[in-house]
Amino acid sequence: MTVTSLDKEALRRESLARRAAIPEKAREQAATAVAEGALSFLELPGPAVISGYYPFGDELDCLPLLRRLIDDGHSIGLPVTRKGQPLIFRAWTPETQMVRGALGIPTPPEEAPELTPVVLLVPLAAFDERGYRIGYGGGFYDRTLAKLRAAGPVTAVGVAFAEQRVDRVPNEPHDQPLDWMLMPEGAYRVGRA
Repeated sequence: MTVTSLDKEALRRESLARRAAIPEKAREQAATAVAEGALSFLELPGPAVISGYYPFGDELDCLPLLRRLIDDGHSIGLPVTRKGQPLIFRAWTPETQMVRGALGIPTPPEEAPELTPVVLLVPLAAFDERGYRIGYGGGFYDRTLAKLRAAGPVTAVGVAFAEQRVDRVPNEPHDQPLDWMLMPEGAYRVGRA
């Protein structure tokens, strides 16, 4: 492991411990608060394909937000992991019968249509004000964002609790920064300063 990898692992552990300490009632309130804004800060010109995620463990639950986005006319895709590959996104609605994915995370079934998002809601372990994030160590979102950004404009929105903010995430050339942060307290653009 490089020094950067060791630094990232320590930050990941610390941030995930802070996230795990958030009380259940605060988590429920956070999910409601995030859904209320419904990505209005992005000023999308019309219906868009947006990727979300199925909350795993103590991640901020974005399912209420995804339901609201569907009600607003957007299409939702949830990620499907493939070892060492970029994520693919399959169509999801609240009625979708989920299957257990490769990492034990519920995913839409194989027969669900594949979608290409223009906005990605990105789960994370930690983030900084420059828009760099620490995920869970698999590099899935870095590979995915690199591929999508090479094909055209895409907006990456980190979804997190304020407790997951750190002073600085060590970043490497392959790390793909976020464009926005969405938290229960509101959304804001992140920079690369």
